[in-house]
Amino acid sequence: MIDIEGKPVTEREAVASCRLSLNREVTEALAQGRLPKGDALQTARVAAILAAKRTAELIPLCHPIPVSHIGVDFDVSQTRGEVTIAVTVRAQARTGVEMEALTGAAAAALTIYDMTKGLYPEGEIGELRLLRKTGGKSGRWERKER
Repeated sequence: MIDIEGKPVTEREAVASCRLSLNREVTEALAQGRLPKGDALQTARVAAILAAKRTAELIPLCHPIPVSHIGVDFDVSQTRGEVTIAVTVRAQARTGVEMEALTGAAAAALTIYDMTKGLYPEGEIGELRLLRKTGGKSGRWERKER
């Protein structure tokens, strides 16, 4: 682990996203909460929060961070047959919360995949990425669109 003892505590925020490609029928059922396993979006929200809070237990060299906020947003596009997940994590800490945001987004996508695979096993998870982060020595960083 990196020694963070001498670093100042600052407000940290990170936003990560992930995309799950499904099909139109499944995204319609997902949006309407009509999946056989239940309301996947609310289940995925809880999974993202739990995963973000437990990142240090899942990723070996991550510091445990007492997060102060975890927000989970979904954009369900029935037209494109996909779900975009965005997870925002904030904390007052000596190190960033990028891994917590990424872990939360991945867990949400995996949860939705699990709850839709019976209807559409071809679902595909992709584009797990950090969108932006703030705080600490490096200040603000934002992904530039290609």
